[in-house]
Amino acid sequence: MNKQVKIEEYRNNLRHSAAHLLAEAVLKIYPNAKLTIGPPIQDGFYYDFDIDQTFSPEDLFSIEKEIKRSIKRNTKFLGKELSKQEALKLYKNNQYKIEIIKSMPETETITEYSHSDGGFKDLCRGGHVEKTGEIKAVKLLSAAGAYWRGDEKNKMLQRIYGTAWESKDLLDDYLEKRNKALDSDHRKLGKNLNLFFLDPISPANPFFLPNGAFIYNALIDYVRSLYKKYEYQEVITPQIFSTDLWKTSGHYEFYLDNMYMMEIDDREVGFKPMNCPAHAIIYQSTLRSYRDLPMRLADFGRLHRYERSGVTSGLTRVRSFSQDDAHIFCDQKDAGEEVKNFLDMLTETYKAFGFKDIRLTLSLRPEKRAGKDELWDLAEEQLRSVLKNYDNDFQEIEGEGAFYGPKIDIFVPDAMGREWQLGTAQMDFSLPERFNLEFINTEGNKEKPVVIHRAMLGSIERFIGILLEHTSGDLPIWLAPIQVNIIPISDKHIDYSRKLSKLLLNEDIRVKIDESNERLGQKIRNSELQKVPVMIIIGDKEVESKSGSVRIRKLGDIGSLSEKEIIKKILSI
Repeated sequence: MNKQVKIEEYRNNLRHSAAHLLAEAVLKIYPNAKLTIGPPIQDGFYYDFDIDQTFSPEDLFSIEKEIKRSIKRNTKFLGKELSKQEALKLYKNNQYKIEIIKSMPETETITEYSHSDGGFKDLCRGGHVEKTGEIKAVKLLSAAGAYWRGDEKNKMLQRIYGTAWESKDLLDDYLEKRNKALDSDHRKLGKNLNLFFLDPISPANPFFLPNGAFIYNALIDYVRSLYKKYEYQEVITPQIFSTDLWKTSGHYEFYLDNMYMMEIDDREVGFKPMNCPAHAIIYQSTLRSYRDLPMRLADFGRLHRYERSGVTSGLTRVRSFSQDDAHIFCDQKDAGEEVKNFLDMLTETYKAFGFKDIRLTLSLRPEKRAGKDELWDLAEEQLRSVLKNYDNDFQEIEGEGAFYGPKIDIFVPDAMGREWQLGTAQMDFSLPERFNLEFINTEGNKEKPVVIHRAMLGSIERFIGILLEHTSGDLPIWLAPIQVNIIPISDKHIDYSRKLSKLLLNEDIRVKIDESNERLGQKIRNSELQKVPVMIIIGDKEVESKSGSVRIRKLGDIGSLSEKEIIKKILSI
């Protein structure tokens, strides 16, 4: 076990222990509260309570003080085993614990943990620090409603979130990053920059405003430009398919709960949650030979997936979205080269967005899988060989491949150090079998192709959310909806501002003029808040010399430039 894994395991135990102290503190202050579950999560923990009130910031302050008293007492965490009957008897007055106990297999050991002389006990699988005093720094962060088991049909509980660390310095560092992350929340930026909004009239489906629609379309245009270079063919496929397709693809059996189904002309149909079955239909629409391969089909079609309301979040988890989705149909022997070409395209893409410190993983065969072992042997070695030439510092993960083939996943850290999985390349042995896809090989025999599922950005909606948080809204100038804000100091400077604007527009530079009655300082402030990359201030001197005083975000004031110099400078950024 490496050092990082040990640290994460210790922190997991630390936060699990803190969740127990949270539960104890709530019961001391609110004896009628019922405990449910309280697991550790990334960077923290939470506990859900059945209680007839919502927790205020003042309540959290009082609960946190009680937790710190438990830490100061420095008592041991002690566990003991219970029989199922003992557990049912001890927790007979808590329907949540009873439900958990009854759902446990007969062979599973039930354990109960305590950490104080005051009698606090809770059902728990374990994983604690030795004593409460090891929790050197703890902070309750927020409270929110949460349905029991995440199901909106169940009762709404009250959840308290917290974080715990092995030192105050680590806590302070985390809180600083968290505050920065809150300021960079894509939902907040989406509203402030007039990009998108969400409305209950269409739950978990964003409305993109003109600025947001520009970014959305610019991303698609960028990917399309790469498709020309890397020889992809774009297709358009239907939104709705007969159940027959979903039964052939396996979605009807394994994915039905996430699909939108309806009846048309007494036939059951479903909205597509992914493009691969439609691309299989295109492939099998005519006889294929080795000369047709590789066939690279790209599709920006809208996808629809039912996500429960408890897991939807801004742009990162929506119910309708588009992907930079493509499927490559090729001879298995050529699959490695196709993945290499994809990684070349992905590298070019991530460079354009300023992504660095990319991490790659290779997920290998799971126990239950489709395809023969010799196919898996060849595919895994192809992907391994490609990754070694691309970045030898990749991680292999046993058993985490999809049931239909091994896969490469690409993770990108954002400005706060959080990792996001974006790109992926997945080999698929199952789709050709399910749809009986074939091609005539060089010897005149029928052979099954392999399918490579691949995406660079993934969901366009999700990518916009991640990019906004990664950049705190400071988008690359080529992607900014407004690239230049011309600010006339007074009304007498507006005419020249309009002339300069036309010159920039003729160079395909996106411009707006702030003709408001605000003072100059406020106009500059408004432009900064809107994250406009370039400001050009126009006063008497600039009108007379046909120039502009230029300010560039993160570089500051670069002085007065002539019209030609302004254009050259903007186009060079």
